[in-house]
Amino acid sequence: MTTIKLSLRNIKKSFKDYAIYFFTLILGVAIFYVFNSIESQTVLLDITESTYDIIDTLSNMLSGASVFVAFILGFLIIYASRFLMKRRNKEFGIYMLLGMSKRKISMILFFETILIGIISLAVGLGLGVALSQLMSMLVANMFEADMTRYEFIFSSDACIKTLIYFGIMYVIVMLFNVINVGKCKLIDLIQTSKKSETVKMKNPMLCTIVFIISVIALGYAYYLVTGGVNETVQTPDGIIKPIIIGAVATFFLFWSLSGLMLKIVMGMKNLYVKGLNTFTLRQVSSKINTTVFSMTIICLMLFVTICVLSSALSLKASMTANLNELAPADIQLSISVKDESWLDQGYNEAQIENSKLGVRKTLEAFSINIDDYLQESVEYNSYRMDDLTFGDSLGDSLEYIKNNTTSMIPYNMQEEIMTISDYNELASFYGNEEYTLADDEYIIIADYDAMIAIRNVALANNQELTIFGHTLKPKYQECQYGFVEMASNHINSGIIIVPDAVVSGEERSYNSIIGNYYTDSLDEQREIQEQIKSLVKNPLSVEYSLPNVNSKVDISEASIGLGALVTFLGLYLGIVFLIASVAILALKELTESTDNKERYAMLRKLGADEKMINKSLFRQIAIFFMFPLLVAIIHSIFGITFCSYVISTFGNEQLLPSIIMTAIFIVVIYGGYFLITYFSSKNIIKER
Repeated sequence: MTTIKLSLRNIKKSFKDYAIYFFTLILGVAIFYVFNSIESQTVLLDITESTYDIIDTLSNMLSGASVFVAFILGFLIIYASRFLMKRRNKEFGIYMLLGMSKRKISMILFFETILIGIISLAVGLGLGVALSQLMSMLVANMFEADMTRYEFIFSSDACIKTLIYFGIMYVIVMLFNVINVGKCKLIDLIQTSKKSETVKMKNPMLCTIVFIISVIALGYAYYLVTGGVNETVQTPDGIIKPIIIGAVATFFLFWSLSGLMLKIVMGMKNLYVKGLNTFTLRQVSSKINTTVFSMTIICLMLFVTICVLSSALSLKASMTANLNELAPADIQLSISVKDESWLDQGYNEAQIENSKLGVRKTLEAFSINIDDYLQESVEYNSYRMDDLTFGDSLGDSLEYIKNNTTSMIPYNMQEEIMTISDYNELASFYGNEEYTLADDEYIIIADYDAMIAIRNVALANNQELTIFGHTLKPKYQECQYGFVEMASNHINSGIIIVPDAVVSGEERSYNSIIGNYYTDSLDEQREIQEQIKSLVKNPLSVEYSLPNVNSKVDISEASIGLGALVTFLGLYLGIVFLIASVAILALKELTESTDNKERYAMLRKLGADEKMINKSLFRQIAIFFMFPLLVAIIHSIFGITFCSYVISTFGNEQLLPSIIMTAIFIVVIYGGYFLITYFSSKNIIKER
């Protein structure tokens, strides 16, 4: 009973000093619960079956991510417990001097860990339950769900999972503490405050050489993800290469700077000897010098956090913005006209022959009149030629483009062709710009930026094309904006628009109908779509090629689902990575403050007042916190450039607001930890 009382008193006495530890534990529990309770939060929301499937997939992915998150938080808790142990070495030494056995000390730590675990779990779960109600609103907003049936929900599954995961972590911490106590020697515990970290002066010439090589290596990695992005993005090896180079170069950058920084400032006499700068800079140099590997890991975690959060938020915002623009109609039905080559793909001769009927007549064969469901519609055809591929359309520019871009471009892809009247009718229906053409001109319509850049090279050279025996020249020296197929992102890599007379009498490759329903009811719209999709079960389906159905409802649900997956995973991993990074920095700084209490006491004896000491402490912590963050921000500038290329089909218009939101997010959490660390450190070094 005495042991438990002592444990309680120790926790109460040390609560102010261990604010970072408790805050991190509580935050970790809350975040873990919130993201694992998403499925439970959607039970009472009025959402469709397909949306439930998306949420189920999201929950499974978050559960998988939770295993990874548990390892990160587990490492963080063990790292934090090392700080607690080191902070109390002298206390344990006094216990042993008074005759307390190591077993008794282990029992004190055992009960303290249990009590800390119970407190952090209770407070963290309480906070998590409260935050999960806000998460319900976010989920409902993201999936455009009806919250009329919403009520307070407690997720027992998420609670049990949180208790199990964190329970295992605390058991590991208990074992870790017992082992550490068993290894302790009384002399080490008593003299721990007298031990000082020796600042090893590295060879300045070697540090300079390593620094230059590191900067060159980082520059090369940056080039691979920006200047050489086309090659990098296409293969896993291409992506891994700059990551490995960047990580290794970052390590040696910190290693070299830890040796150069103090040497450089020592040469600036006016700055070095001013106030407590000598003490401050040597302290900072010592910290960085002894934490090169940790600083590298923290920097890379911050880099991943910035890129993941910015890209995830940008992707979700871009997809939402794209929906109304790129899916302006209710439904699109298309049938491709097939030839004998389709026999190898499982189609029979009747299906190949009947594919020439088009959408309308095919549906009439199944007793469906599509006009009974559509208030307005547009029918159009598109065409292809065996001897007109994407590579052919580039003409004389092909070799130049091959030498300056990736070889993964589909040069053998057949070009899609439309008549100007069909395109203008569809553009008018969509609300897009219409065009005019002379008899010997063509236009290329596209909205995929990467392919537009390639096509513009050929168009700038006035590349002529021979289409169905007609020689045509480009009307414009660049692609014009437009699209034909509805989608959630910019996927139109280019459609050639030609005068009507060019394809007169030629066989079409695709027949499509795009229209708007008579009804605004989503349930009725889904019923119509399911009726058309169910034709595959009709006995007549063995004789007809059935139309592909592409609807705004399906596009919206798929877009929302992908956006939700990316957003929640990005937030989950981003928040955990950020907390882990800044918590490690904070705990390391608190450990240093504990170790250096004697040094601050010596400064007071030498005449330094509290204002000077606090100013020195503030600068130390600020430099220590900003060092990895600044390097991470530089990395992120190029990392986000790479990410923006990868997600370019979704649009990059929302990237800047997402970066600003990420910056605010980091300032709040990073700044919050910085202030807590400063005030906790000030309390530790304060003269008693």
